[in-house]
Formats: sequence, structure tokens, C-alpha cells
Amino acid sequence: MSLAVIQMVSQSDVPANLRDARRLLEQAAEAGAKLAVLPENFAAMGRRDIADIGRAEALGEGPILPWLKQTARDLRLWIVAGTLPQPPVGQPAAKSHACSLLVDDRGEIVARYDKLHLFDVDVADNRGRYRESDDYAYGSGVVVADTPVGRLGLTVCYDLRFPELYSELRAAGAELITAPSAFTAVTGAAHWEVLIRARAIETQCYVLAAAQGGTHPGPRETFGHAAIIDPWGRVLAQQDTGEAVLLALRDSSEQASIRARMPVATHRRFFSQGAQRPASEHEFKA
Repeated sequence: MSLAVIQMVSQSDVPANLRDARRLLEQAAEAGAKLAVLPENFAAMGRRDIADIGRAEALGEGPILPWLKQTARDLRLWIVAGTLPQPPVGQPAAKSHACSLLVDDRGEIVARYDKLHLFDVDVADNRGRYRESDDYAYGSGVVVADTPVGRLGLTVCYDLRFPELYSELRAAGAELITAPSAFTAVTGAAHWEVLIRARAIETQCYVLAAAQGGTHPGPRETFGHAAIIDPWGRVLAQQDTGEAVLLALRDSSEQASIRARMPVATHRRFFSQGAQRPASEHEFKA
């Protein structure tokens, strides 16, 4: 089954970003993709009204969710919608999560993952200080879902630095893992490829690392280098910066062979004791 990863350079204008995303998703569908992954913050970058955007979407007054469902239906494409602000279900006035939605080819929401690890970090770039927790609430669950291309685990960006999450996804049966991201240029140059390849190698999963790659309002510069990594850690496709649609095929037979020849999932001997672990939501519940 063909996989697609999208790289964007999103700005603050939501309708313009949605037009760009639609054009790129159309390219993916025309190339035969069955599932496509959009980057983190695909619909808006550099906005300070995250709460208002999330509330409008929760109340059915925003443009993003209707666009997402219609695009999936029109293109007959499963879409991982990078992240968009979404408050908890049924609580439109609550603080939003950085939410990654999986939508099927009928436009139905199949799974929702709320980003577990928030980027509260100081970086030696023009912005200097990042505090995602000012805008977003922490997620609390691990999410996997079945798709036409395999069993899919959902993560976002900063999650890549926490391998225990990926071990949980593998234990829940993940065969592919998404990592829609907006890595800074500084941290991306240092760690991006090492992290996405390591997460693929240790889980023996495909890692679908969509990315933002360019200059955004703020000012903010993202690293790009969207990529598709196979379960042996090989880079199947990658784009430095700018817009891109990356494609690769999932070889389920080869993946099974890798797991059989090196059965690391059955060899694990060390488990952390007493650590607070996220609740397991291995099957999405609407």
C-alpha cells in the first residue's frame, strides 16, 4: 500500500493553508496513496488565538474539520491531520489539546490522539523560548487504530524524544507510526534524523515523519526534512525544505521478516519501575 508524507510551510492564514494542503493531498491521491500524513500545525502557524480556533472547531463554527472530512471523502484518502487545536470532547470552553486526527476515506474520524509531550524548551534561535503548555493541555492516552495500510500508532513532534511511548505503541500492535512535526531549525539539525530513524529501528515500524520546512510568522524557522523511514531504519524518501509530497510503499512481508529475524519485542528485559505511564487507549473510542 502506498504511503504519503506531506511537507508544508504553513503561515497564519487558515484558508490559504487549507488550499495548499488540499493541493498537496490531491497530488498524493493521484499518485496512488491510500494514507497521507499532514504536518503539525498544518492549518495555522504563528497564531496567538489557539483557544478561539479550538473553540470554534468544537462548536462546529470553524473551517478546519469540515474541510478535512470533505477532502478525505473527495479524494477517497485516509488522512492523518497533523495537529489542530481541539478541546476535550464535549467541553468547548476547556483548554485545547494539540490534537492529531485520523480520518478515513468516508470522512469519518477514526482516531484522536492528544499530544502527550509539550515543547516547553529554550532554543538558541531567533525566538529563543517555546512554551507549548501556555496554549495547550497535556494529552493522556496512547492511541493506535487499524487502517488499510496497517495498524497505525499516533505521535506528534516532541514525542520523538520519549522512546517509552513508541514501545507502548509497538506493544499495542503498531506497524506504522506517524510523527507530524514542526521541529525548529536548530533542534532539527542536531537530532531530527537520528530520532526518526531510532524510533523506526527500535519499534521495527515504518515512521511517517511529516514536517514543516521553512519560515513562518513569529518569527520561526522550521527544519523540514520530512521523511518516510522503514523498519530497518532506511530513509525511503526525504525532502530538505519547502513543499513536498513524499511517497513510499509498505512492504509488509519484509517487515515481518525483519521482526522474525530480530525479535526484539520478545527480548525486552528492562522495564522502568514506578514511572507514571499514560493511560492506554489502544482502541479509539469516540
